[in-house]
Amino acid sequence: MNAKRIMDVEVLRAVAVLAVLFHHLADNLFTDPVPSLARIHEWAQTWWGVDLFFAISGFVIARSLIPVLQGCTTGRERWQHVRHFWLRRAFRLLPSAWLWLALILLACMFFNRSGAFGTLSANLQATLAGVLQYANFRFADSFFQYEYGSSFVYWSLALEEQFYLLFPLLILLFRRRLVWALLALVAVQILTVRTPLLMVVRTDALALGVLLAMWSAQPGYQRWQPSFLRRPWLGISALIVIAALLSFMATDRFTLASFRIGSIAVLSALLVWIASYNRDYLMPAGRIQRCLAWIGSRSYGIYLIHIPAYLLLRELIFRLQSSGLPSPAGHPILTVLIAFGLIALLSELNYRLVEMPMRNRGAALVKRLNASRTAVTSTGATSC
Repeated sequence: MNAKRIMDVEVLRAVAVLAVLFHHLADNLFTDPVPSLARIHEWAQTWWGVDLFFAISGFVIARSLIPVLQGCTTGRERWQHVRHFWLRRAFRLLPSAWLWLALILLACMFFNRSGAFGTLSANLQATLAGVLQYANFRFADSFFQYEYGSSFVYWSLALEEQFYLLFPLLILLFRRRLVWALLALVAVQILTVRTPLLMVVRTDALALGVLLAMWSAQPGYQRWQPSFLRRPWLGISALIVIAALLSFMATDRFTLASFRIGSIAVLSALLVWIASYNRDYLMPAGRIQRCLAWIGSRSYGIYLIHIPAYLLLRELIFRLQSSGLPSPAGHPILTVLIAFGLIALLSELNYRLVEMPMRNRGAALVKRLNASRTAVTSTGATSC
């Protein structure tokens, strides 16, 4: 299966992370109510960006991992591929995640005159939860009960990393029955009322992404291609309409609240399905697509960085006001533009200096392990 980057998937990553950035403006970048933002939130909430990320992750990981494991002929070969998958994921995700956990903790200790970063105690516990990958369970436990800490977005990263750990094992365990296991997982969650605990272990979007990847390897998949979206502006219109529908479903105005998360998961998977054909249905090639693809390629860093960037700007505004110097306080649009510029700068630095070097190091390590295994196998065959 073609593992080449799909531009529409990168566009969806950009949409997902921009949705999350917008959702977190209130209470993180702005401490005082912003009337225009409050009016928007009455009709549109954009926390669904996390579920879109889940659907993308399920699809992207499964379309490469499942064929590899199914193509193995021995148990030893399967476990070697699983180990290599875990190594690549660890080098891809953990260095940036741990770096920003450390920076948040340092900011809490040394650059927190306004209290924007929260208490040291809460952030120490949040850092431990982020490092040990149980941030989602801490997030559920703290929900409206006590202070989580400034790294609260790590709940979704913990869930994804738990998925990366367990998913290869599920492939090996269920084998040909994997489709039925995933369908059952989706059905149970759609029909279950989501408590805070169930919200932070929601895997329906992830499972739907995996099912889509499995379907994309079947002959019938091409027969369902939405080729009508090739018409000018029709694909973009579909993206806008589905994003608007997701935003409405995420509000309290959506009356079928019991089915909210399941509905959002299905619509997220629908967007990934359209993107999966790699025909630029959602965004035609051009300047806008390239811009969104840049955001999508940096979306992991943007997700990690946006909360500390918001809090950093809050602290700077507080210090400027305390010193009687001009500040963007009272100018929400200017404040947002400064925040987004800071996020763009820091995410680009993170991408170039941390993310890509560590990803390449992980790939090189896996390559050396493969070369070592090949050499050992060749030596064994020669000695025989």
